[in-house]
Amino acid sequence: MAERLPLQGRRVAEVLATSTGGVGTHVRAVLPALLAAGADVRVCGPAATERLFGFTAAGAAFAPVEISAGLSPGADARAVAALRRATAAADLVHVHGLRAGLLAAAARGRSGRPLVLTLHNALPERGGALRRVLRLAERATIRGADVVLAASGDLAENAWRQGARDVRVAPVSAPPLPAPARPAAEVRAELGVADGRPLVVAVGRLHPQKGYDVLLDAAARWAAGPRPPLVAVAGDGPLHDELAARIAAERLPVVLLGRRGDVADLLAAADLAVLPSRWEARSLTAQEALRAGTPLVATRTGGLPELLGDGAALVPVGDAAALADAITGLLGDPARARALAEAGSRQAATWPDEAATARQLVALYRELLGAPR
Repeated sequence: MAERLPLQGRRVAEVLATSTGGVGTHVRAVLPALLAAGADVRVCGPAATERLFGFTAAGAAFAPVEISAGLSPGADARAVAALRRATAAADLVHVHGLRAGLLAAAARGRSGRPLVLTLHNALPERGGALRRVLRLAERATIRGADVVLAASGDLAENAWRQGARDVRVAPVSAPPLPAPARPAAEVRAELGVADGRPLVVAVGRLHPQKGYDVLLDAAARWAAGPRPPLVAVAGDGPLHDELAARIAAERLPVVLLGRRGDVADLLAAADLAVLPSRWEARSLTAQEALRAGTPLVATRTGGLPELLGDGAALVPVGDAAALADAITGLLGDPARARALAEAGSRQAATWPDEAATARQLVALYRELLGAPR
């Protein structure tokens, strides 16, 4: 018989670094199940994450700890001290991502409490001294965790290579999107494609990992056509100005929409979704596209092949010609696009939902902490 409150009396700290997308969304999504299991949950992270994701609105406490996205010795020392104070009473600490994991391992000291690390992303492909430093930090973080949860199989394999003690694949599920709030025709008119011009939608942070430079290369290949597909990119990030300048200079059929709260509307209005990333574990955008019934073109990288199966058209990373051909080929063949969307819906039906992801986490915490108080 299942315990009614398997985490009753247990104090759990969820720790994350700067996030504007998947990591913060995941932490917010699992809070209700942890609280329903009886846990006293505190989220520790930058104040901006609380404003963006609303952890306290879900019933958790929140402690501001400014964990930046990049290495910074002075700021990291302050973050370790703040994290040590914020997690002093915790029975278990669960950190999300390598940056948060590195600082949480330092803050843990000799407390002996369980430390769980979820790997959401791989290290960036950078060369030289910085990558060597990041690799050493990655190894120390992974070895310092009692359990490593990997969002994809390739992340799990890397964790084993780095010397992890216990590695488990733990898929991160995208929260269900709301139903579209506006008719597709209205959304298309807003974007200037009411005349039947094809609309391609990309959703994600404007960051080098997401491969938007390759998407612009692909768009340049069809830009001179009579009715070129419009690419609408929903998201913000550090590459905004660089991408906007290139779009203007080359007169590309691409529009940067900024961060949007109507992703469901955009996907429902799109003829096609595209994910040109250099690497992904278990992309929330890809999950949202397939669940929305929107045909998807994505790169064959990281955890995407195992996630998407035959439910999306996969192209090589960094190959603008292959990306352009896949997009224009599907746009020119509506029957094939519909078949791909149907295959995507079937694939999406095989994924664990948010509730299953949260139950797995509750069971892990119970395993590490023992019987409830």
